[in-house]
Amino acid sequence: MHPNFSNQRALPVILAVLFHLISPAITSAHELRPTILSILIDDENVAELELKLNLEALVSDIGTKHSDTSQSPQAAEYDRLRDAPSDALGSVAAETANSLETGLRLTLNGNPVPIALEKIEVPPVGDTALSRVSILRFQASLPAERGELVFESDPRLGEIVLRVGRKGEAKPYFAAFIETGGAGLRVALDGNNSDLTASGFVTYIAIGFEHILPKGFDHILFIIGLFLLSPQLRPLLWQVTSFTAAHTMTLALASLGIVQVPASIIEPLIAASIIFIAVENLFTDRLKRWRPFVVFGFGLLHGLGFASVLSEIGLPPGQFVPALIGFNIGVEVGQLAVIAACFLTVGFWFGHRNWYRAMISMPASVVVALVATFWFLERIV
Repeated sequence: MHPNFSNQRALPVILAVLFHLISPAITSAHELRPTILSILIDDENVAELELKLNLEALVSDIGTKHSDTSQSPQAAEYDRLRDAPSDALGSVAAETANSLETGLRLTLNGNPVPIALEKIEVPPVGDTALSRVSILRFQASLPAERGELVFESDPRLGEIVLRVGRKGEAKPYFAAFIETGGAGLRVALDGNNSDLTASGFVTYIAIGFEHILPKGFDHILFIIGLFLLSPQLRPLLWQVTSFTAAHTMTLALASLGIVQVPASIIEPLIAASIIFIAVENLFTDRLKRWRPFVVFGFGLLHGLGFASVLSEIGLPPGQFVPALIGFNIGVEVGQLAVIAACFLTVGFWFGHRNWYRAMISMPASVVVALVATFWFLERIV
């Protein structure tokens, strides 16, 4: 039997798996990001509810079981609404938005708090490669007494980032991530929500993991790029350790507001880091001593990218440390899951073969470089 027979059969399988992992990220569809609900309470106990969301996804009934608009049977309707002028989309959305008055449920000390839709704000059509964020504004009058505000979300809104604060204050005193249809979340209006710290820690582990699997296409591709050059676990774990140390630093600094870099700069640089790793794979057949330092530098960039997720949530001071640690643990578990998948499907079986570089590492690195180049160009245009 020809010595290359087995690897000739293996290569299409490996490339097919890689393409399956990254293909959702190179479509024109939009990732469905969490809805953000901010509740601000003034001195007269009037609560203003600001709901930032993808209104097109809500109106077209994309459904919370999908993480990307292209996965839904209603994708064509979503795309039509995405191109609709702001006034047209606002008119279509009015009926759906009004029904959220009962879908969003607030009770204070067991008593229902009616909410009323005040305004729909839809921005004009911009870059159709990006999701359009609309705002629904509601208002509710709270009873004079203090106590526990219980929030239940409408399942149509999917995942929700909830922030509760006082009007005029820069930061909320409570923030939480709520799964689809979450019910019974209790918020103490006096700001004493320390009992939620432990549950928040676990929640942010899940958020961090989800940011890698299944949503972190660029971070997944970076890890795959590292794997392709050194499919053995020990050198790969050294690189990932360097990457972890770096993004932990910038994630903390950015979350604290010490370092602020616009996403318009960070996102193209993250794509460029993937290109660099993939191209380097094509010009060297072994791990150089300086590569962990290069990976460390790229980890600093990726940490700033991770920070954008936490900035959306708006962590209150009392939950900052456990949430930050939990999020970072979730990211690491997600990265280790990617490494394990790569090792079990490729590294264990083919990593020691003398044809690994020519038949797997180099072709797959070309695919990674091309996808990352597409992302880079898309993000700078």
